[in-house]
Amino acid sequence: MTTLYDRRAAPALAPPARRSPAGAVLALLWAGAAAVVALWWADTGSVVGAAGWLTGAGRIAGLLCGYACAVLVGLMARVPLLERRIGSDRVARWHAMAGRYTVCLLLAHIVLILLGYAAQDGFSLWHETVTVVLDYPDMLKATFGTLILFAVGITSARAARRRLGHEVWYYLHLLTYLAVFLSFFHQLTLGNELSGHAGATAAWYALYLGVAALVLWFRILAPVRLNLRHRLRVRSVHQEAPGVFSVVVQGQRLDELDARPGQFFRWRFLGEGLGWTSTPYSLSAPPRRDLMRITVKALGDHSAAVSRLRPGTRVWAEGPYGSLTADRQTSPRSLLIAGGVGITPLRALFETLPGEVTLLYRARRAEDLALGRELEAIARRRGATVLYALNGPDGQRPDLTARALRASVPDLAGHDIYLCGPHGFARDLYEALRSAGVPNRRIHHESFEL
Repeated sequence: MTTLYDRRAAPALAPPARRSPAGAVLALLWAGAAAVVALWWADTGSVVGAAGWLTGAGRIAGLLCGYACAVLVGLMARVPLLERRIGSDRVARWHAMAGRYTVCLLLAHIVLILLGYAAQDGFSLWHETVTVVLDYPDMLKATFGTLILFAVGITSARAARRRLGHEVWYYLHLLTYLAVFLSFFHQLTLGNELSGHAGATAAWYALYLGVAALVLWFRILAPVRLNLRHRLRVRSVHQEAPGVFSVVVQGQRLDELDARPGQFFRWRFLGEGLGWTSTPYSLSAPPRRDLMRITVKALGDHSAAVSRLRPGTRVWAEGPYGSLTADRQTSPRSLLIAGGVGITPLRALFETLPGEVTLLYRARRAEDLALGRELEAIARRRGATVLYALNGPDGQRPDLTARALRASVPDLAGHDIYLCGPHGFARDLYEALRSAGVPNRRIHHESFEL
């Protein structure tokens, strides 16, 4: 099969790399946490006795937990600056870390405040707990919100996620919004640092309303606008290799999406029982004005059902997301390393990435090389190199050690490396590349796994 996306050879020089805003964003988040602690410090006089220390520590934990809840939701909002410049996988890791901080701070807040109140009032811990939950304003709602946050935290643990289907976990995760809403009001009515302080209260409202606006726009209104404007439908489905299928999606004015080779969308196919499932699939070819293409390997119920999609099936998409693009390039020479279906974003980059490009494609057998004829055609057209790493006749795996990589690709350390494949494959190749002397800043990788 010839490529659907005929383009001329890429220019010889790489563009200057765009600096990631990750450091600035993290600095801003930590500055916010410092401001929250400063708010407690400015509102607190002397701390006296065990009850005072426990209550003070509980209030600090509560303020930081409230701030972390806003950060947690903000990282879920799919803000383009974060998703495209920093990378969806990195933002997902930040979100997971913020979730762990939130749960730990929430637990510390509850335990310390109740112990401090019990010591101050001279009551038992159980009596103080019942009194706080039932008698304090907005505490019953906050209690329900707390239980939801703990439930979300438990189901987000790796052991629990392995036992839950992705969609069950996803919809449970959306309850975070409800939990944050239920817990918000007691922060204003019971928080000494906020109650009666107009400036602090206004800042707290601005923080939460700002995060809510990001979620409303980027997770609801922007996807609705995208799909109403571009009217996506399945054009065709065809097999690329055993268990691997390409889906060509047609639409209107798709160039206005500003989708880049190497990026992905989250896709819902409104047919074959797939409408409830939103799954990330990378573009496997540079997008055209009226066409986009993804290539999917049947690894589960959803991906297997993609092969049965019919032409005309409506498509709901969100994106584009991801930062595995030419913007990361720092050298005029690049090595793309693909494992299995990880070829999909790298195939698009192989066609469009500026400069001298080499592609290393790992698969078990020759018949498993999806998009192989397209890759060969692109290599001939632009004078690029394609290397294959296949199992031997006896099933022996190819040598992809640091020494083998250096032997196959001269001046390996001077290349930008774009790496995509299963988690274990990507981890092993990353370690081999670092051992071969490739700087970490030149190894570019994204993963859909948290």
